Amino acid sequence: MHVELHPKFADTTAGQSAKALTAACVHCGLCLTTCPTYLDKRDERDSPRGRIYLIKHLLESGEASEQTQLHLDRCLTCRNCETACPSGMQYGELLDIGRSLLDQATPRPARIRAVRWMLRFVLTQPQLLAASLLLAQTVRRILPAHLRQKIPPRQQPSVPSQEQQHARTMLVLEGCVQQAATPNTNAAARNVLNRLGISLFSAPKARCCGAVNYHLGAHAQGLDDMRRNIDAWWPHIEDGVEAIVSSASGCGAMLVDYGRLLAADPAYAHKALRVSELTRDIGEILQNEDLTKLNVNTQIGKVAIHSPCTLQHALQQPTLLDSILRQAGFDVATAKEKLLCCGSAGTYSILQPDISERLREKMLQTLSSDQPALIATANIGCQMHLQAAADVPVVHWIELLDTRGLSS
Repeated sequence: MHVELHPKFADTTAGQSAKALTAACVHCGLCLTTCPTYLDKRDERDSPRGRIYLIKHLLESGEASEQTQLHLDRCLTCRNCETACPSGMQYGELLDIGRSLLDQATPRPARIRAVRWMLRFVLTQPQLLAASLLLAQTVRRILPAHLRQKIPPRQQPSVPSQEQQHARTMLVLEGCVQQAATPNTNAAARNVLNRLGISLFSAPKARCCGAVNYHLGAHAQGLDDMRRNIDAWWPHIEDGVEAIVSSASGCGAMLVDYGRLLAADPAYAHKALRVSELTRDIGEILQNEDLTKLNVNTQIGKVAIHSPCTLQHALQQPTLLDSILRQAGFDVATAKEKLLCCGSAGTYSILQPDISERLREKMLQTLSSDQPALIATANIGCQMHLQAAADVPVVHWIELLDTRGLSS
């Protein structure tokens, strides 16, 4: 797809990058049937191809309407289209640029800007989020049903195993929402890796991975989040830490992109690339380990596997969860349809609740078709979103390998 850049974009890095990315689209339309929002709306403008055309119009005309903003906002950034694209279109990268340029060309109403700022402020500060969540959980029982289901129940702390100092050491990203809402996820990760002879520790000054700010259009703040994490991790990287582990696939998808996003920063380009190279989803660590050492209780009924979009398409590990849980001996439920997106998608479930809830309903129907005892996922956002409407427990899969965590 050829683009003639408008003069206001012609000499900009963003404009030139968007032009090069757009050129990969060959109009084939194979992405349409893999796009959850197109299948939901049946509107070409809510498909990857349609949104690429809308971005092309912005790049060539220098302007766009609020209607264009609506259709770009409706994108989940699930990146299913990237997996389906025969020409290697990097749609997620183009969308981030397009949304940023669009916000400059068509400023949002003050009310919408305030909501997006509040999300960026609260969700990226674990202590504030934890306090807010605790308050919401305290009054949860007296809230109307539609609000009550959005608040996750409080987790009882899991019983920690006796940690030992091992020769193999790995860093873990504690995360923001996960640290506040489901602290047992990383507790389980520590217990499991400890039993496999690996010490997992966190750097206190590392915080949000940058995804919330960056994907809500606050690119400068998102890049600052990344730089702060690199500074926190770098001494440990120099000391030879084996990997940087993410137990939330959404965060892992951002970490592996540090190298690209900070490539133009001479002070951080090399370090950012090294962080990306070291980043591993917790499943990528365990797939190379002897899981028989864990003595896992697998007699818990069928487990339905929800493989998040970030794990499937950004990290390109579509069969990772299935492989590990089968290897560990669990009875894995069979899904009768291909899994697309559950509708969580970071802040999407808050900003686009109608579409999000329809996608969740379809996902739960698919996951429940084989009557599982529980659902296992790999991302905190998906876990909370699915649990709000599921009839069975939704857990992070690492908890299944840590019987201490599940039994509590």
